[in-house]
Amino acid sequence: MCAARVLTTLRRAEYAELIGLFFLQGAALGMWFVPLSAVLEAHGLARIRPYAFAASGVAAFVSPLLFGAMADRHASPVRVLRWLAFTTALAMAAASTAIRFEAGPWVVLGLIQVHAFCSAPTWSIASTIVFARLADAQKEFGPIRAMGTVGWIGGCLLVSLVGADRSTLAGYGGALVWLMVSGFTFWLPALETPKAAARLTWSQRLGFDALALLKNRDHRVVFLTGALFTIPLAGFYPYTPPHLRELGLEHTTAWMSAGQITEVAAMLLLGTLLLRWRLKWILVCGLGLGVMRYVLCAIGTRWGLIAGIALHGASFTLVTITAQIYLDQRVDPAWRARAQALMAVMNGGVGNTIGYLGAGGWFAACTMADSSPRWPLFWGGLAAAMAAVLIFFLAAYRGRGRREGAMS
Repeated sequence: MCAARVLTTLRRAEYAELIGLFFLQGAALGMWFVPLSAVLEAHGLARIRPYAFAASGVAAFVSPLLFGAMADRHASPVRVLRWLAFTTALAMAAASTAIRFEAGPWVVLGLIQVHAFCSAPTWSIASTIVFARLADAQKEFGPIRAMGTVGWIGGCLLVSLVGADRSTLAGYGGALVWLMVSGFTFWLPALETPKAAARLTWSQRLGFDALALLKNRDHRVVFLTGALFTIPLAGFYPYTPPHLRELGLEHTTAWMSAGQITEVAAMLLLGTLLLRWRLKWILVCGLGLGVMRYVLCAIGTRWGLIAGIALHGASFTLVTITAQIYLDQRVDPAWRARAQALMAVMNGGVGNTIGYLGAGGWFAACTMADSSPRWPLFWGGLAAAMAAVLIFFLAAYRGRGRREGAMS
């Protein structure tokens, strides 16, 4: 009886560690990413907004694969995350300082790019750490990952609470939380790292051998769907805050966190959905909600926009998090970090780079001569792009066929 209690206590302690890791990371990311658009605009840097957001996409082409390969072959993922979190904190503080003291757009962009290079692999490596410690990822990952979203909500609410929606204080606060993430990793047990082969090619050292995963048809379709989904998704964060302000809604960082409420709910339900539904229909549901989100935004009313924001979280979870679980279940454990890293490259690199730059061009095309955006046209175009992704997935994905307790 006593032994059972000890095991239960230890198990709860392990869950607390994983929950704490995701919570702190979510808070740090939310405190930077969500108010960034408003902060740049407030400091006269609105013209570099598409490039600032695209920095994460540029970094994601190389950074996740490089550090994913390192976490698979050379060092414990916990140690890799520790140093990435530390350098991300320094880079975020430096970028915030450059914005505050008007260092110039190229200096600001350069520091934002350094920050993006450091932060881009952190989610995939943290996910690798969590997956490695779960007995049943299908049931357990969703609720734990939801704590990252709760952290994101908390970070966003804190930014609005202290009135930093358009201030570099948001970046300094995020840097402080990243230092907390780095320190928190000292409480995590180091994962065993497979010994690297004696002779590795440069392709293997940089993680590019992960591209071999694309030879499998279903893997390829899931990777491509994730990237294509991210392209219209990229228009959400830079351009929803100005639309909210145009409709008279201040504290935009707090309003944007409404999407994370449905994200948490979807993550808590995800384990049950994975056991009862085919993977195909979970992804279809997520893509369909993505279409509905932009249709509601295109209505152009306060409640239409807020409803669209709310659907964002559920759509994101049912596509992106389900894809992560798919990789954990279908890919050999020795390739897990690289598989998650490749997903980060496809979503954060290919999808975000095309998405942020493309959304910037589309927004400019939808802006009239008097600088008034035609919001119905802008959001309607993104809805059409998301519908095209849904059609692609329905046509291309095959799946294994339904099995009890398994995804397909």
